[in-house]
Amino acid sequence: MNYLVKNNDTICALSTANGMGAIAVIRVSGNKAFEIVSSIFSKSLVDVTTHTAHFGRIRKGEEIIDEVLVTVLHEGKSFTGEQTVEIACHGSVYIQQQVLQLLTSNGCRMAEPGEFTMRAFMNGKMDLSQAEAVADLISSQSKRAHQMAMNQMRGSFSNELRDLREKLIHFASLVELELDFSEEDVEFADRTELKQLVQDVLAYIQKLIKSFELGNALKNGVPVAIVGAPNTGKSTLLNQLLGEERAIVSNIAGTTRDVIEETLNIDGILFRLIDTAGIREGLSDSDSDKIEAIGIERSKQKIQQAQLVLLLADATTNTLAEVTAWANELQAAYPDKKIVLIINKADLVANLSVDFVPHLFLSALTGQGIDGLTSWMVDQITHGVDLQQDVIVSNARHVEELQKTAEALEKANYGLETGITGDFVAMDIRQAMFHLGSITGDISTDDLLGNIFSKFCIGK
Repeated sequence: MNYLVKNNDTICALSTANGMGAIAVIRVSGNKAFEIVSSIFSKSLVDVTTHTAHFGRIRKGEEIIDEVLVTVLHEGKSFTGEQTVEIACHGSVYIQQQVLQLLTSNGCRMAEPGEFTMRAFMNGKMDLSQAEAVADLISSQSKRAHQMAMNQMRGSFSNELRDLREKLIHFASLVELELDFSEEDVEFADRTELKQLVQDVLAYIQKLIKSFELGNALKNGVPVAIVGAPNTGKSTLLNQLLGEERAIVSNIAGTTRDVIEETLNIDGILFRLIDTAGIREGLSDSDSDKIEAIGIERSKQKIQQAQLVLLLADATTNTLAEVTAWANELQAAYPDKKIVLIINKADLVANLSVDFVPHLFLSALTGQGIDGLTSWMVDQITHGVDLQQDVIVSNARHVEELQKTAEALEKANYGLETGITGDFVAMDIRQAMFHLGSITGDISTDDLLGNIFSKFCIGK
């Protein structure tokens, strides 16, 4: 979609969810918004004060379609920066369709996905990273995901990047100025100071890149696999964490034949709990065992996908040597996973000691030790990061551009250490500035904008 060409159109769309509801909101934006809505509304909106609401009727000729409340926002004072009218009508699907048809027949065009937010970006109401945060805010499913999106939408991430970019621009300009006086052998940029700046910016960029693991987890939820031999209490633990009887619990081995997935919110972080089928060897060729074998294979796939793995053992039936061996084997098979060994039914056995770190003792049945487990889960994700103050990257496009920025800065740093000529150093710094600018939209292409905004919902 060529946004630059279509930006002069007046657009409309349903901004509330599709379907029937008590109220529906239809948004109109563009330089003819007041004129077009006035043509179907019982009152002219051309000269009304901004940020005012007006009660009236939507008409189709002499036919009354609905009684509505219309909110008017003047150019420069709306979300998009354009004339904007929001029509709150009754939530009948028929009424919604009639109002939209009236708008389009009187000069509006139906908005494309993300076009309202794109216009906010094009009109300088927000930068590109803030615009992307709008989509994250809409899709947030937990307090921390909401908080992170709000911080980014308010510009915390953008401000940090702009500060870094300004510092690089200053030194790049001095280095390039030297090129104009190359015959006089003049040095405007202190090489020691420039090297320190590049190293400081690089260190901060690498910190932002590292934060993506946390940001992605907060945004999409943390996958947690509950694994162990059959009948060790995996389903009981799942039920205890959820506070409800979600999984079938019995003393028959192999009760859970398939993967059960549920979500759990701990301290504002969304965890996706996966109760897997018990992993055991020596299955027969019976149909029942074949079904269980499929469940076990799916369990192994879920372990591969998980970020945290809760390995359960039964203190009453498994020896400490056995459970330690299982934990070491699992860690060796999945070295990138964060695994905790959980000794279940610990309330029934005295003097327990396990040679595997980390490990926890609990009772899935009574809830003893559950708080320690949930604290461990949160600590593994946050790593002591201040979720309210620290800048956290959650967008895959942003982290890709940050990685390219880091590569360019590493080249610049190498050039400064080896005494390479200033034109090459300046080129590397300019490349770093380009990638930082791509995040905020200071440097953008129509293809990039099309790719980003096409993923938004229509009406936003």
